[in-house]
Amino acid sequence: MKKFAFAVLALAVLVVGMAFADDAVNQTPETQGINTATAVYCLGTVTETDAFVWQQSSENLGTGAVYTPAPLGDGERMYVVSYTEDTIMDQGYGEYTKTMALDTRNKVANQFNFEATKLVDFAQDEALGLGEMTTEESILIDGAGQNHTGNDRYICPFGSSIFTTIPDYCNIVEMGSSFTGFQVENLNTDVEERHVAATADVPVALNYEVELQNAYGNSQAWINAHLMDARGNDTFPAVDIVYNELTTADGFQTVFYKRMNYESGTRRA
Repeated sequence: MKKFAFAVLALAVLVVGMAFADDAVNQTPETQGINTATAVYCLGTVTETDAFVWQQSSENLGTGAVYTPAPLGDGERMYVVSYTEDTIMDQGYGEYTKTMALDTRNKVANQFNFEATKLVDFAQDEALGLGEMTTEESILIDGAGQNHTGNDRYICPFGSSIFTTIPDYCNIVEMGSSFTGFQVENLNTDVEERHVAATADVPVALNYEVELQNAYGNSQAWINAHLMDARGNDTFPAVDIVYNELTTADGFQTVFYKRMNYESGTRRA
C-alpha cells in the first residue's frame, strides 16, 4: 500500500508601508483599457505567454526616442509595473481559463489598475506516461517619489493638516508562484495591483493569491520586497526594510495555498 505525505501549506503575508509612504501617480488625460479572456480544453499541448511593462510618471518619462529618465524632479513620482506568465502543458489533457484587465484610470481604494485570474487543471496522458505541466507567474511594482507638499493631495481635510509634506520614498515589491508536475487540480491564481489614483487618500496596493489541490510535482510561492521611506524634507531613509519569503512543496500535495498583500500609503483603512 502506497503512503503519501499530505502537505497543507496555508500562509497569509501582510507587508505594509509606514505612515510615510507611497503617493500614487494620477492618470494621464487619455486613458486606456485592455481586457482579455482565454479558455482552452485540449488533449495534447497548450501554451500561454503573457507579459507587460507599464511605466508612468506624475511628470514625464524622460526624453529621446528611447526613454532615458533623469533623476526625479522636485515632487515627481514614478512607477514601473511588470507582469509575466509562462505556461506549457504537454502530452496530457489540460483545461486553461484566464481573464486579464488593465485600466489606466484613477482608482479608489476598492479598485485596481490590473487584475488577472487563472484556473488550470492538468493530467498527463496515461498511455504515454510522459506528460508534464510547467507554469510560472510573477508581478512587480517599483515606485519612487521626491518629497512634495501634501496640502493639495488629500480629500480628507485631516490628511493635509497631518502630512504637510509627503517625504521621499523608494519601494519595490515582487510576488509570484510556480508549479511543475504531471497532475494538478484547481490551480487558481489571483493578481490585483493599484498605483494610479487622483489623491493620496488611496494607497498603492499589490495582492497575490495562489491555491492548488491534489497535485504531483513541485510548487513554489514567494514575495521579495525592499522598502525605504524618509521623514519630512530629509533626503535619507528613516526606515529600510528588506523582506524575503519563499514557500515550497515537492511531492503529492492535497492543498498548497498562499496569500500575500502589500499596501503602502499615508492613509490606509
